[in-house]
Amino acid sequence: MMGRFAQRRAFLSALGSLALSACATTRHRPAAARGIDGLSFLPDDLGDFRRAHLRGGIFDVSAGEDLTNAAGERHFIRTFEACDLAIDHARARMEQAPGVTVVRTSSQLRDPGQVLALLQFQAAEPIGADLQRVAHFHAKGLRVLQITHNYDNPWGGGYLEPHPIGLTDIGIAGLSELNRLRIIPDVAHGSELTALEVARRSRTPFIVSHSACRAIVDNPRCVSDEVIRALADRGGVLGVFMMSMFLSRAAVPTPADFVAHMRHLVKTGGVEVAAIANDYAVTGLQEAVTKGNREAARKFDEWFATSNARGVPGFEQPPMHAVIPEFNSSERIPRIQRALEQGGFRASEIDKILSGNWLRVFREVLPA
Repeated sequence: MMGRFAQRRAFLSALGSLALSACATTRHRPAAARGIDGLSFLPDDLGDFRRAHLRGGIFDVSAGEDLTNAAGERHFIRTFEACDLAIDHARARMEQAPGVTVVRTSSQLRDPGQVLALLQFQAAEPIGADLQRVAHFHAKGLRVLQITHNYDNPWGGGYLEPHPIGLTDIGIAGLSELNRLRIIPDVAHGSELTALEVARRSRTPFIVSHSACRAIVDNPRCVSDEVIRALADRGGVLGVFMMSMFLSRAAVPTPADFVAHMRHLVKTGGVEVAAIANDYAVTGLQEAVTKGNREAARKFDEWFATSNARGVPGFEQPPMHAVIPEFNSSERIPRIQRALEQGGFRASEIDKILSGNWLRVFREVLPA
């Protein structure tokens, strides 16, 4: 007999298949697009939230420094001291800005007309083995925590390691503390083992804030179908991001490449697992506009070469592009809406993908 989670997955997958075969004549265009961004950064001008058609988002407010390890590799390490100052500064900026709500509780998600901002750190390094720091940062407004960022840390394994590991004992205890305080666990940048162990152990839905589908681009920065199904089983969400080198191997990426990832997500886990993300500034990657797409991608060449030299698969060739040009602007969300419409998605599905699925997870996990 199938368990409850397996039954839910089968149901969502069936819904996804029906959604993709629906007749276009039954669709109606959603109201003016406003999206929720699975991962971005606070702009210098908070008015960019509105210009980018954002209803809300998860915003990385962590800070740290570039350090060189014994192998001569440069890693950005988030520290307790830097993050402690950064979260105070970010929260103060937004609390003073009209029309922005720093979300601490699920009841705040009902604020009409507000831009809903959830604060995140993109790694558990500022906490390390001192799990009392989870409550410390929770009190300051932290509501999403990424377990790792690229590399192994005291909590678990990152995806850029040639010999992947899962959660450590500290990470298992830390995940329990996230669950207790109703902080959303995020496995973006984690290893496959880390993601699947969080799926098994978490008492709340977990997320992949920003990634893509490995079945389309075979790189460990993208997630496997097994992780997608685990997300669906646990009521989680994956935000398909704007880093085009992980969306397409073609010389010129297009909106159709983004839609292909959405189709695969829906086919594999159901429409409720699919959402949008960014990983650039809310109004896009400016270098791609001023210098061109390949030139903008050159800043990732060293990262690809170093990862390849360390034996990490999927980094053999430098990236040819950094963005989908049509989406690299403040009009990204309405353009994604149009691309999904043209790709055969119905209005109700687009609403879930642009914001509804994120809101559902926020409501379920955040404290009341």
